[in-house]
Amino acid sequence: MIALIQRVSDARVTVAGENIGQIGPGLLVLLGVEKEDDEAKCKRLAQRVLAYRIFADGDDKMNLNVQQAGGKILVISQFTLAAQTNKGNRPGFSKGAEPIEAKRLYKLFNKNCSEMGIKVETGEFAADMQVSSTNDGPVTFWLQI
Repeated sequence: MIALIQRVSDARVTVAGENIGQIGPGLLVLLGVEKEDDEAKCKRLAQRVLAYRIFADGDDKMNLNVQQAGGKILVISQFTLAAQTNKGNRPGFSKGAEPIEAKRLYKLFNKNCSEMGIKVETGEFAADMQVSSTNDGPVTFWLQI
């Protein structure tokens, strides 16, 4: 399971011109689900995303996690993160989870985060989404379980 996380000043997602999710300061989480992913990996990744210390403390050091910084998260399903890109000129997607399982784990990831006390906004699984954000830093990390 993969999370590409970006520290943002703001982020939003729209589907068919309608704003369906929006946050102020926090994390934009692009979530990719692979075939071998399961509930345990999903929970561990949620814990890791929320615990990752990439927000500045009073000394301007990256010592605070998103909750300590008072942020929210916007989670977007992103199957292309599971792409195989090591050869050729076209990505392969055979490592990605089947859509039904990917959707189940995407929803579980969001539930896990919510149960850990963070406000979660989401995109719409498998929809054609337009995502916009203001990357703060920029600060972007690839987390994989």
